[in-house]
Amino acid sequence: MARAGLTVDRIVAAAAELADEAGFEKVSLSALARRFGVKDASLYSHVRNLNDLRTRLALHAGGELIDRIAAAVAGRAGRDALAAFAGAYRSYALEHPGRYAATQIRVDQSLVADSPALRRTAEITYGMLRAYGLSEPDLTDAVRLLRSTFHGYCALESTGGFGAPRDVEASWDKTVEALHIALSHWPREARDAR
Repeated sequence: MARAGLTVDRIVAAAAELADEAGFEKVSLSALARRFGVKDASLYSHVRNLNDLRTRLALHAGGELIDRIAAAVAGRAGRDALAAFAGAYRSYALEHPGRYAATQIRVDQSLVADSPALRRTAEITYGMLRAYGLSEPDLTDAVRLLRSTFHGYCALESTGGFGAPRDVEASWDKTVEALHIALSHWPREARDAR
């Protein structure tokens, strides 16, 4: 084990590379052990099981994604921030398909309650949306709209699902503009008038 220099960080980094090369579903402890030239059992000193590894990979990839988004939105607001956020999200999803797939798995919240990446994701996303004058429960609804739109678009684009001759980039720009308009004219949740 010492010969291989195994650490949790090295294992997760190798899992991220494997996910991008072969697909998230191909990430396994056996595949990683082969990459390091060790027996599967050597990995269990660092990760509990496949679920633990995938959770760590999801958090690692989520951290990379929010770092990219944070750099893109810094100093921007409104439509400019939304476009930068969307562009950073899309570029990460297309450049790192396996890592991006890891960010979409359902992770046990008790395992990630103290995750700096998840806290930062919420801060940046909600901060961007507050510039549109949104507050709860509208913030949560808007986050769900953005996530489902960005994810759906990226998933279709990455599999060649857009077959029409219309330029995919032009459609993306229209999608972001439509989201900006929707956020600017958000149907506010009716407040209890008691």
